[in-house]
Amino acid sequence: MFGTPTLGAASAFGGTAAVAPSNPMKDFEVTSPPEDTVSAMEFSPSTLQQNFLIAGSWDCSVRCWEVEQSGKTVGKSIKTMGGPVLDVCWADDGSKVFIASADKQVKCWDLASDQVAQVAQHDAPVKTCHWVKGTNYTCLMTGSWDKTLKFWDTRTPQPMMSIQLPERCYCADVDYPMAVVGTANRHVLIYSLENKPTQYKQQESPLKYQHRTVSIFRDKKKTPTGYALGSIEGRVAIQYVNPINPKDNFTFKCHRSNGSNGYQDIYAVNDIAFHPIHGTLATVGSDGTFSFWDKDARTKLKSSDTMDQSITKCCFNANGQIFAYTVGYDWSKGHEYNNPQKKTYIFLRSCYEELKPRATN
Repeated sequence: MFGTPTLGAASAFGGTAAVAPSNPMKDFEVTSPPEDTVSAMEFSPSTLQQNFLIAGSWDCSVRCWEVEQSGKTVGKSIKTMGGPVLDVCWADDGSKVFIASADKQVKCWDLASDQVAQVAQHDAPVKTCHWVKGTNYTCLMTGSWDKTLKFWDTRTPQPMMSIQLPERCYCADVDYPMAVVGTANRHVLIYSLENKPTQYKQQESPLKYQHRTVSIFRDKKKTPTGYALGSIEGRVAIQYVNPINPKDNFTFKCHRSNGSNGYQDIYAVNDIAFHPIHGTLATVGSDGTFSFWDKDARTKLKSSDTMDQSITKCCFNANGQIFAYTVGYDWSKGHEYNNPQKKTYIFLRSCYEELKPRATN
């Protein structure tokens, strides 16, 4: 699967892309997208010279593409799971992908051999999976609707550790030595992963409504220092684990539009991603838009045009040149709005300049 690198390191990602009604931003369209909504998506780590994109879907598939500097995507492989895919993550060396599924299992896809093997198990659908690359250990962290968080040495069938959660796991993020887990009933749990995973703090979400996504951010020294939490009520909370000043923590509204009768239409924040170089962030929502933000300047850098369906997931590649986002139905308006004729799309955007922080005077 991994051939000789074809990416010219110096050439910029970009060119011109075709325009379609579903693609108002004129971004690059990924070839052969999944048949159903994308539920998980990650770019390969910086350890690989090429850019590979993995996407998992409600159609039970996981697909892998190589992304060339021209914006062209080449489909590499596809695997089918025993249920809808709820999360994907890469091993730090880029050799394997882990796939969490509604069939209560996590599988490891070894990309060199193209083989898939089960490496983790829960008593309910597995909502999140994250690779933990510690200083003295590496493991896979999985969070499930069975209200447990488990840590696995993927060579053995039993977990190294199992932690009882207060509720079902809804979202999680890992940036060693920190992990954040969001559960039902608005619980947020912060773990320190040094030596072995231990709970550092448990908080109630600062957002009044159910959270859907969480993403860890770093300080200027590149140390994980806080997290952004997105809710179904068009709002994001920026929370520092140990705020120097309580005013450092704040929430902001997003993914809202002026509806009829003078009321505001409010949409879910489906995903949040931090830019790996600039530390600015992207949010995507059920309103069919993405926005770029500078949390330190507390300002919006860019808003997209509106797609004809929700944006369900987003991510940046390792060097921050490419922003990927997925367009598909997220069932936020119920089954009557589901149009099977509408396709799922994955788009790629050259984004490095657009995410530069605002210059401060």
